[in-house]
Amino acid sequence: MRSRHPLFGLALATFGALALTPDTLLMRISGMGGVQMMGWRGTLMGVLMLAAWAVLHRGHLRADITALATLSGLGVALSQAVNGAFFAIGIAIAPVTVVLLGVATVPVFAAVFSRLMLGEPTSRATWATIAAVLAGIALAILGKPDASTPWDVASLLGGAMGLGVAACLAFSFVLIRRSGGLPILPAVGAGALMAGLVGVAITGPAQMGQGEVWAIAITGVVILPVGFFALSLASRHTAAANVSLLMLLETVLGPLWVWLGYGEAPTPLMLVGGAVVIGSLALYLLRQRRGA
Repeated sequence: MRSRHPLFGLALATFGALALTPDTLLMRISGMGGVQMMGWRGTLMGVLMLAAWAVLHRGHLRADITALATLSGLGVALSQAVNGAFFAIGIAIAPVTVVLLGVATVPVFAAVFSRLMLGEPTSRATWATIAAVLAGIALAILGKPDASTPWDVASLLGGAMGLGVAACLAFSFVLIRRSGGLPILPAVGAGALMAGLVGVAITGPAQMGQGEVWAIAITGVVILPVGFFALSLASRHTAAANVSLLMLLETVLGPLWVWLGYGEAPTPLMLVGGAVVIGSLALYLLRQRRGA
């Protein structure tokens, strides 16, 4: 196998993270509910990635299917299905900033799963970062636009959905890195299609056309396949800490696009909570890189 330039993985992760940043804006523009968005995004992304796999790997389909039938292959597919469901529902019910701050905790979950699955030690810095990140997310939830009550179910669920997305992404990244021969396109595509079909079944075909379909179609056909494939492939060519650090671009730029394009501005307390989350994660990841 031809060796890659040391910067290849970093460039691929940067490209994938930037490709995902307009996603939440288009989801807001679509005006759809969470399950309906899950149906469109998962079905479009899944069909496209499975079609690309069938064309690009037509000589290895049997071997790829065998690899997918392993626990690692099923784990990546199931993680993608749950991740797609949690993200769509979280964005539909809660402020974008709160959900994306939860998603930003991928590196912390990656450290925990690496400990459980690969036997790598979990440092005190990891646990300290977990505490700081949870405190920052709590501040962001407290800073919701409607300050009549200190907590509300929607914001709490949105933060929990974001954490669930982060856990699923971290789990799949660790599985992909551990299983070097696992085919990424069919694993991620099958998981996305599972979530999509469930979303269509719950919403009903007659209601799937409501809202701005063009906006959600861009996310399902372009943004999600390109972004997730690039990030998953990058995890094979650079450290998981580097991929996680670059994924913070979505946490920073996603709410900015929603603010500029949709008028959903983060509150001052959300910005403070975001600074706590991003600052603690950046320090943690930089420390991990120095240690490596």
